[in-house]
Amino acid sequence: MAHTADTAPDPLAAPASERFSRSQKAFTLAGALLGLLLAALDQTIVATAGPTIQADLGIAPEHYPWLTTAYLVASTMMVPVWGKLSDLVGRRAVLVAGILVFLAGSFLCGAARSTLVLILCRAVQGLGSAALFTASLAVVADLFPPRDRGKYQGLFGAVFGLSSVIGPLAGGFITDTLGWHWVFFINLPVGALALALIFLRMPALKPDGAQGGRLDLPGALALAVAVVPLLLALSLGHGASAPRAGGFAWGSAPILGLFALSAVAAVLFVWRERRAKEPLLDPSLFRLRAFSAGNAAVFTIGAVFLASVTFLPLFMVNVVGLSATHSGLTLTPLTLGVVAGNVVSGQLASRLGRYKALMVGSLLFLMAGFALMAFTLTPESSQAEVTVKMVLVGLGLGPSIPLYTVAVQNAVPPQRIGVATSAATFFRQLGMTVGVALLGTVFAGTLGRELTTRTARATQGLPQDVRQELQASSPGGLVGQEGAPAGGPFQAEEVKARLRRDFAEERRQASRSLQGTAEARAHAKLDANEARALSTVDQVERALKESFTRATTAVYRFAIFVALAALLVTLLLPEMPSRHAGPRQAVAE
Repeated sequence: MAHTADTAPDPLAAPASERFSRSQKAFTLAGALLGLLLAALDQTIVATAGPTIQADLGIAPEHYPWLTTAYLVASTMMVPVWGKLSDLVGRRAVLVAGILVFLAGSFLCGAARSTLVLILCRAVQGLGSAALFTASLAVVADLFPPRDRGKYQGLFGAVFGLSSVIGPLAGGFITDTLGWHWVFFINLPVGALALALIFLRMPALKPDGAQGGRLDLPGALALAVAVVPLLLALSLGHGASAPRAGGFAWGSAPILGLFALSAVAAVLFVWRERRAKEPLLDPSLFRLRAFSAGNAAVFTIGAVFLASVTFLPLFMVNVVGLSATHSGLTLTPLTLGVVAGNVVSGQLASRLGRYKALMVGSLLFLMAGFALMAFTLTPESSQAEVTVKMVLVGLGLGPSIPLYTVAVQNAVPPQRIGVATSAATFFRQLGMTVGVALLGTVFAGTLGRELTTRTARATQGLPQDVRQELQASSPGGLVGQEGAPAGGPFQAEEVKARLRRDFAEERRQASRSLQGTAEARAHAKLDANEARALSTVDQVERALKESFTRATTAVYRFAIFVALAALLVTLLLPEMPSRHAGPRQAVAE
C-alpha cells in the first residue's frame, strides 16, 4: 500500500498485542507506571526539599537553579536517544536500563556532600528519567490495539498529575522527618519493586519487523549540542528588567552565543538524520500530517502546561496572603482536574473510537479557563475563587497528555512507536521550557513596570528616610525600583510597627533638644509625617497587590493566544478513527 503525506501506514493491526496474557499486561503496566512515577515525582519532590538542601550544603543562590536545570536538560536531551533504542532493542531493556541509571543517580544524590556532586548526580537522574518517560508511554502501544490505548494512556497521564500533588507533600514530610537525603533514597525501594514486576512477567516488547541496527551516534551528538545550549539559554536568560542570580539578559553575549550554537547544531542534526541509516528522528515521519501536526500541538500546549501554574503561587502569597505551603496546596484542585481530564478523555476516546473532537473541546475549555483567570482575577480574589477557576484550567489541560500521545502513535507503523513516543515527549518538554521562559519574561516585565509606576506614585513626597524604610520592607527590597520581587509578601503591619517606633524615638529626641513652642511644632510635624507614612503603607500594599495581579493576568492573557495556536494546529490533525481490529482485518480495511 502506498502512503501519502496524510495517510500513515496502518498501525491498527497491533500484531504483538494479541500474544500477551492478562497477567503479562498487568505486570508490565504496573512496572511501567511505577517507573514513570519515579521520573515524574523527582520533578516536584526535590523542589520542597530545595531550601533545606541549600542550607545544608551551603549552595550559592546562583547555583541553586541548577538542581532543576541539570535534571531537565539531561532528560530532554536523552529522550530521542532512548526512544530509538527502544525500537532497536525492545521496551523492557530500555525500561530496565533507565531504572538502573535513575536509581544510581538517586543513590549518589542522597550521598552527595557537595554542590557540584549533587548537580552532576541530578543530571545522571535526568539521563535515566528520559528512558522511563519514553519506554513507559510506548508500552501501551505494544500491549493494546489503538482503540484501547486512550484509556491506558489516561492512566499514565494521571501519574503526571498526581506527582505534582504527591511530590511537594512527600518532599516536605520526608525532609522534616528523615532528612533531605531520603528524598532521593526513597526512590530505591520503589525502583526495586518496579524492576521486580518487570523481570517477573514483562515480555521483551521488541517491535515486530524491527531490523537490527546501530544507534546513530553522530546524530545523538549533534542533538545534544543542539538541545543543551538551547535549554541552558532558556533557563538562564531573563529580561533586562528582571535580573536574577546566576542569569543573563536575553541580549547578552552568553545567551546569544548559546542560541547560535544550538541553531548550528540543529542544522547539522537535520543534515545527519536525512542521511543516517537508522535516524534518531526519521525526517520522513514529518511528511505524515498526523505526526507533524500532533507534535506541533504537543509543543504548543507544553508551552502553557507548566507556565499556567508556575506563577500562581506568587499571586497567592503576595495578593491573597497565603503562606508558601498553603499557596502550593492551592494547585491541588488544578491537579485533580488534570487527572480527571486525563482519565475521562482516555475512556471517552476508547469508547467513541475518535479523539479529535475531544482534543478540540478540551482546548476550548482551556481557553475559557485562561480567560476567566485573565479577566476576573482582582486584588480582592479569594482562595476559594481561584481554586474553582484553576479546576477549569486543569480539566482543559488534562486531555493533552493521553490524546496527543495516542494520535502520534497511531500515525506511525509499529516499528516506529518508540521514535514517535519519544518525539511527543521531547516536544512536550521542550515546549514547557520555552513556555516558562517566555511567560516568565512576560510576568517579570509586567511586574517590574507596574511596581515602578505604582509604588513611586504611592510614596511620592515622603521624606527620604521613610521611603527607604518602605523600600527595604517590600518583597525583595524593590519598591520603587525596576525589577521583580524575590522575597516574601509585604508585611504592612510589621512596617507600620517599625515606623511608629522610629517616630516615637524622634519625638523623644525632639523633647530632649527642644522646649516650648519649638518642641510643640516639631511634635506636630512628626505627627503629620507619621499619619502620612502609615497611610502610605496601605497605599504601597495596595500597589503591590495590583502589580502582582496585573502580572499574573498578563500571563493568562498571553496563554489564551498560545492555546488558540494549539487549537488551530489541532484542527489540521487528520481524524484517524481507532478500531478494534486484528492484523488481517486491519490490512483488509
